[in-house]
Amino acid sequence: MGASKHLSNDLKTKIIQHHGLGEGYKKLSQRFKLSVSTVRNIVRNWKTTGTVLVKARSGRPRKISERQRRRMVRTVTVNPQTSSKDLQHQLAADGVTEHRSTIQRTLHKEMLYGRVMRKKPFLCTRHKRGRLRYAKAHLDKPASFWNKVLWTDETKIELFGHNQGRYAWRKKNTAFQEKHLLPTVKFGGGSIMLWGCVSSAGTGNLVKVEGRMDSSQYQQILENNVQESVTKLKLRRGWIFQQDNDPKHCSKSTKAFMQRNKYNILEWPTQSPDLNIIENVWCALKRAVHARKPSNLTELEMICREEWSKIPPTRIQTLIGSYRKRLEAVISEKGGSTKY
Repeated sequence: MGASKHLSNDLKTKIIQHHGLGEGYKKLSQRFKLSVSTVRNIVRNWKTTGTVLVKARSGRPRKISERQRRRMVRTVTVNPQTSSKDLQHQLAADGVTEHRSTIQRTLHKEMLYGRVMRKKPFLCTRHKRGRLRYAKAHLDKPASFWNKVLWTDETKIELFGHNQGRYAWRKKNTAFQEKHLLPTVKFGGGSIMLWGCVSSAGTGNLVKVEGRMDSSQYQQILENNVQESVTKLKLRRGWIFQQDNDPKHCSKSTKAFMQRNKYNILEWPTQSPDLNIIENVWCALKRAVHARKPSNLTELEMICREEWSKIPPTRIQTLIGSYRKRLEAVISEKGGSTKY
């Protein structure tokens, strides 16, 4: 029967027709160039079932009942961090022993897949309200408004790249070859903190932060770099300054500094890095810097400055051009986290 199930139904039908005209198994095997046993099985199947079609096999009965399947789906829907091992223990309590891969396949059929959880700032109800208010207030702002904004932020850049795993193609027993190793240094090998600003015209100044930044150092950075960047980027009168709500940005002395210098501050919702386009610029900078594999902190700073100057204005303009989509996403999520 094993060979006959791979034959076309048309061929099987012809065999049955010729057999009905009186041809025996041997003659049919010669005519259709098949073994006698294959012809015999086709005819026997037809006589038994009345058809040449091979019926679908039922297979081994499932160990996981329909009720247990529904419970598994309900469990991971209520608590998405439930592991397949947890579900395995849950089934074991019912006397069912199943491999974790079987449990995973069962959930896959329900369109549920295990994925790495995205890291996003914690948002309480107050944060969501602020984000929603900001999105609605700025949703219909014209492009000319966003082109006046000077986006600013700080970021830390590690000497040995992103704080995440990297993959390498390798053969068995080659894990410790130098080309397959990700070098590490005690305490991370060091990092530098940078302050930078961008606008639709391109990148402004990039400054290395010395030590731990406080309000005084922040104000000094602003005094030395903001007006210079505004001039360089040709921002016109009425330009808008954007910053997040870090404590040193909102201290009394910093607010007084900004009032003295007549900064026009963009209202900013707390816990909202996804609304700051400079975050995307930082990501692009880090990728470019780590592709060049700096070997020390001095080289890291030098490469950061070089790659910062290479970021094309078109990249920033694209981010600004799609800013409305970010605001729409915030509104859609009722102030919650977005993909940005």
